[in-house]
Amino acid sequence: MSMSTFTIYQDNYTNTTVVSNRFIDEYMRSANDAQLKIYLYLIRMMSAGLSTSVSEIADVFNYTEKDVLRALKYWEKNQLLTLDFNENKSLCSIHLRDLNPSVPVPAAAQTAVPAQVTAPAAAASMYVVPIAQRPSETEAEMPKAEENPYEKPNYTLEQLKTFKSDEATSSLLFIAEQYLKKTLSASEIKSILFISDKLGFSEDLIDHLIQYCVDRGKKDLRYIEKVAVNWAQEGITTPEQAASHAHKYDKITYDIMKALGRSGMPTQAEVSYITRWTRELGFTFDIISAACERTVLATDKHRFEYADSILNSWHKAGVHHRNEIKTLDTRFRQTKAGKTYSTNKFNQFKQNPYDFDELEKELLSN
Repeated sequence: MSMSTFTIYQDNYTNTTVVSNRFIDEYMRSANDAQLKIYLYLIRMMSAGLSTSVSEIADVFNYTEKDVLRALKYWEKNQLLTLDFNENKSLCSIHLRDLNPSVPVPAAAQTAVPAQVTAPAAAASMYVVPIAQRPSETEAEMPKAEENPYEKPNYTLEQLKTFKSDEATSSLLFIAEQYLKKTLSASEIKSILFISDKLGFSEDLIDHLIQYCVDRGKKDLRYIEKVAVNWAQEGITTPEQAASHAHKYDKITYDIMKALGRSGMPTQAEVSYITRWTRELGFTFDIISAACERTVLATDKHRFEYADSILNSWHKAGVHHRNEIKTLDTRFRQTKAGKTYSTNKFNQFKQNPYDFDELEKELLSN
C-alpha cells in the first residue's frame, strides 16, 4: 500500500493545544459540528506532534472522508488554514494560520518541513501526517458539489426548440398562455421545460399547477416554479395528490377545522370533506361556518358527518348565500309546526330545523 503525507504547521507554535479567543468569538458560532470537531482535532494533533489522516479523522468522528474534506475546504475558505496540493492534486500539507498575528512567530515554525526530514533539530517544529491511500482512492481530491435535483439546468437553445416542437408540449404551452393571458418568453418556456424535464411533472400535473397558481392570483413563472419544486419535494405526482396537499395548507382548511373544534393537521378523510364542500358543492366559508356552528352546538362526535349532512341539505335546497339559510329555516319551522301543532304542546317554542338526535342515531348505526 502506497503512502502519502501532508504536513500541518502553524505560524505561532506552542507545546500545548491552544484555541484562540478570536476563533471562539468570530468563527465558532458559524461552523457546524463537523467543521468544529475537525478543526479542533487538527490543532490537537499538531500540538502533540501526532500523525493522522483523512481516513482516520473520518473514523474518529464517524464521518465520511468527503465530510472531512468539506470541513477542510470550509476552513480554507474562511482563511483559517491553507491546503497545499502537489502536481498530482494530492493534499500534501495543511498550514494552520495564526489568528493572533501580533504574537512573534518562531523561525522554525515558518517553514514546512518535508516528511522525509527526520533530523532531531527539526523534529520540534515538524508535524508530519501520513495518509494511507488505496490504489483507487481519490480522497486527496476535493469533493465535487453534489447535484441539486431541484436546480434548473442551463437549457440550450436547441433543447428549447426541441421542447417547443413536440406536439404535446405545444398544446401545453398554448394552455399555459391562456391561463397567463400572454405569450410566453423563452425564459418562461424554460421554466415549464424544467418542471417537465427535471421535476418529471406530467402534462396533467403541469396544467393543474398553473391553474392552481393562477387561481391564487400568482401568474409569475418564478412563483409557479417554486410551487412545483415544493410539490416535487413532497412527492406529489398527480393532480389529485396536489389538490389534497393544497387543501392541507390552505387557510380555509384550517379555518373550517377550527370552526369544528379541531386542531392540528387535518386527516385525509377530513381533507376530503372540506374539498367536497368547497369544490364540489361550491360553498363559501361563511356558509360552511354556519353549518359548523350548528354542528358544534349539537354534538361532540361525528362533526364532519353532521356538517356534511347539513351542507348536503342546503345544497339540495339551492342555498348560495347565508341569508338564504334563514329563509330555509323559517320555511322548515312553518312546515314542521303545521304537521305537529295538534300533538306537540310545546310548539310555541322555536324549533330547530334539524333533528340532531335522530341524525346522531342514524350516523352511529352506520
